[in-house]
Amino acid sequence: MAETRPRVWVSQPLFDDVIEQLGQHVELAMTHEVTRYTPAMLADQLAQVDGALITLNERIGPAEIANAPQLRAIANVGVGYNNLDVSALSAAGILASNTPDVLTETTADLGFALLMATARRITESERWLRDGQWGQWSFQTMLGADIHGSTLGILGMGRIGQGIARRGALGFGMRVLYHNRSRLPEATEAEVGAQYVELDTLLAQADHLVLVLPYSPSSHHIIDAAALAKMKPSATLVNIARGGIVDELALADALAHGRLAAAGLDVFEGEPTVRPELLALHNIVLTPHIGSASQATRRAMVQLAVENLLAALGLGANAGNPPSAINADAVAAKKIDDAKR
Repeated sequence: MAETRPRVWVSQPLFDDVIEQLGQHVELAMTHEVTRYTPAMLADQLAQVDGALITLNERIGPAEIANAPQLRAIANVGVGYNNLDVSALSAAGILASNTPDVLTETTADLGFALLMATARRITESERWLRDGQWGQWSFQTMLGADIHGSTLGILGMGRIGQGIARRGALGFGMRVLYHNRSRLPEATEAEVGAQYVELDTLLAQADHLVLVLPYSPSSHHIIDAAALAKMKPSATLVNIARGGIVDELALADALAHGRLAAAGLDVFEGEPTVRPELLALHNIVLTPHIGSASQATRRAMVQLAVENLLAALGLGANAGNPPSAINADAVAAKKIDDAKR
């Protein structure tokens, strides 16, 4: 009698050829259209499977896994995983994973592109031109801020933050300051050309501030009205981390009243909904969470997620050892505790 293969749910359309590799080892439950799931819909899907391949759109917590006794693994396609209640998953013995590293350079590219577009008023200039407002060339048309030789501030100095630091220091001769939960080794600071400072110093001295820190209760609205008031009125702000890190109403107010020159946002607190206060501004660049959105990188993310999921289900070349598990130690400890009972 043939052995029953694990059943896996894929929450969104991804790269078909990569998902076909997954299908060689498991029974697939596919979603063929981009779907927004209610908690009840998620719970229904997870109740029927051994594993799930999901994106940041799917929020998984206690309610979604309450009736999923056979669920063993969730592979998140993305480096950030604030859409997962990791404590709840660990308590249920469900192994979670993410996709770091493969998107580092592409996301750093987008962060620096937003910095450049924001500082040099590129999208604002394009809208102005398309609207037919360019009557003749003027010496003072769309004056922006220099990038070369300016001070780049980075809040959050993980892999992506370091990638942005290298671009600024080595590519544009910028003075690079950073703040992080823990200071980097001196050798790493030297490699990326960055200097550690306290948060207030970072806010006060940065000509261009890029946010790359993970979202957590402690980082929620870390950039609020008080933080924005410490920045230069000529400064620009870029957020490629998570929307909840910025108080968007405070940001919109600062931009509207000249207390901050410009901003570039790839993430939003209520995405895909964007606050009308932001949409109404001319001095802001808005992109729809495309930090890792290159063909090669998105494919690599799905490939790593597939490898993680197969390994978590005891299949494939890395069986039992997912390349980038989030909670492996907690799940292993639960198994030991369960065995003692």
